[in-house]
Amino acid sequence: MTDTDAVRAMAEAAERLVPELGERLRRHGLGEIEVTEGELHVRVVADPAVTPAATPADAAAPAAAAAPAPAAPGSASTPPPVEVASPAVGFFVYADGLGPGQAVGKGDRIGYVEMLGVRHDVHAPRAGVVSHLVAESGEAVEYGQTVVEIEAEAAAR
Repeated sequence: MTDTDAVRAMAEAAERLVPELGERLRRHGLGEIEVTEGELHVRVVADPAVTPAATPADAAAPAAAAAPAPAAPGSASTPPPVEVASPAVGFFVYADGLGPGQAVGKGDRIGYVEMLGVRHDVHAPRAGVVSHLVAESGEAVEYGQTVVEIEAEAAAR
């Protein structure tokens, strides 16, 4: 691969990654995020002067963001998903086989954060179904950062 090809590949990867990382920063209220893809290393830092409410996308549709989603006909009000937070600063790793749609019980180990060779287990705070894997396995996480979202099981509602 020539230097020109490498630069082109890095530019294409950065063009794809930077908007996605910026959205993740905004959505989860992070100060910065850093990823490595192949030889490309990208670090995106949030502008402290810009609050999530001041972003152009939010300003364009404030009523949609403030209004709760309508409940499905014939169903009770669905509680919001529980955000499972990192217990430490370190690198988050999911439990084997964990993914969206998987049922978990209260107290089940859903992963761990490794910090300086010490593992801090992350447990499900309630029974439910994994709705969203927020962090990526192996990603550096901050204390209190959301790593998984769990929705209540239909039977528990």
